[in-house]
Amino acid sequence: MSIIYALVSRGTTVLAEYTESKGNFTTVCQRILSKIGTADSKMTYMHDRYVFNYVSSDGLIYLCMTDQSFERRIAFAFLQDIQSRFTNQYGKKGKTAVAYQMNDEFAGELRNRMIYFSSNPDSDKIKKVKSEIDDVKKIMTQNIEKVLERGEKIEILVDKTEHLSNQAFKFKHESTALKRHMWWKNCKLMSILVCIVLVVIFFIIAGACGGMTFKKCTGKN
Repeated sequence: MSIIYALVSRGTTVLAEYTESKGNFTTVCQRILSKIGTADSKMTYMHDRYVFNYVSSDGLIYLCMTDQSFERRIAFAFLQDIQSRFTNQYGKKGKTAVAYQMNDEFAGELRNRMIYFSSNPDSDKIKKVKSEIDDVKKIMTQNIEKVLERGEKIEILVDKTEHLSNQAFKFKHESTALKRHMWWKNCKLMSILVCIVLVVIFFIIAGACGGMTFKKCTGKN
């Protein structure tokens, strides 16, 4: 189960390719390349025991050949990886390059990525995520089993959680009510203090002005 052949081309003009196998698949690839239009697309072809996957993007074609047992999603992940690396390395040069102009440099890159995606489990990101999910499920199952071993029931834990939630809601409600009550109490207290201060000021002024009639301050006899 592996990637057998890979190439980067502009139409039928191959810019770089790599394979360690021998066969007529290069002829088959040329036929496929001649049928691919200029619009961005991706497609899978089957021929005998082999599968040809390609991605056409921005005028360039990234194609690989695998055996039938090879996962299609990994093949397209390989092609996207190659597309990114080729674009980063050569930019727009692929649109004007002659046949096999990048082969000396990029064939080695094709080889390395073919080996990686053919043999490294980390290349299959979906499988890796599923494995991580399975690990989490396993840990959760083990934790539940430990709880059951202690003789505690899940229903009791749920009841405790709901009870704590209800208690928290009740506490919040009572705290809000207490805060509102204290605010009104402070308002009443401040009103009383203001009234007392005003009364005191009134009597001080009245005393200084000769009594409640304020005759000294008004100049009246």
